[in-house]
Amino acid sequence: MPSSPIVRHSLHESLVAPLREMILQGELRPGEKVPEEQLCERFGVSRTPIREALKVLAAEGVLQILPHRGAIVARITEEQIEELFPIMASLERLAGMLACTRASDADIARVRALHDEMMRHFEKGEEVEYLRHNRLVHESFFELAGNVTLSAFYQQILTRIHACRFVVRKSREHWAAAVVEHGQMIEALEARDGPRLGALLELHVMGTTSGIARAFIRRISVEAPAAPTEERAPGRGRRAASTLTA
Repeated sequence: MPSSPIVRHSLHESLVAPLREMILQGELRPGEKVPEEQLCERFGVSRTPIREALKVLAAEGVLQILPHRGAIVARITEEQIEELFPIMASLERLAGMLACTRASDADIARVRALHDEMMRHFEKGEEVEYLRHNRLVHESFFELAGNVTLSAFYQQILTRIHACRFVVRKSREHWAAAVVEHGQMIEALEARDGPRLGALLELHVMGTTSGIARAFIRRISVEAPAAPTEERAPGRGRRAASTLTA
């Protein structure tokens, strides 16, 4: 009887996902130096697998590796917004259309519950939980679409625009607009109106989210230092990340 092949993953491959998630969650911020020593302690590994994992993320465009200085989290540029946001918008449009045709009533109820919980955190001004539920709502559209390749492309683009998609403080006007748009999305999903949901998602990305991204770039160009000068443990020695998302 033929045996199934054994799939082995190297240590550095197992580190890529948690490091990527730290960036998506804002634990590692754009422009900051990646604290290799603290990461070694956190994951209980040597520097070699950490550095190999960082090379993978650098190849994805998430990090920059500087000679003799280590890795820093990449900052998004205006050019990247022009290049990547239309791709993200198209992916979300397709996910919304597919979700409406494939989701069960229970699936739709689950997304509604996530949205309602997100709104409770919005009303309380609880940024971190608002962020978490907002991201879950967006990811739910891709989950309900049932297309693994589509989801993989989404995660790849999302990681590259991490700084502007889920780790950004936005104005009250942008926040209010995003909340209204999310309500319209849920209504379209419940009506199983795929073309409308797809259009709303595309407009959301190209409108509100793009505006937030551009405002973010303008702000960090003024506030952020040109280059990091020391390693810091994630979450220590700095103000907690502002985490509102569109």
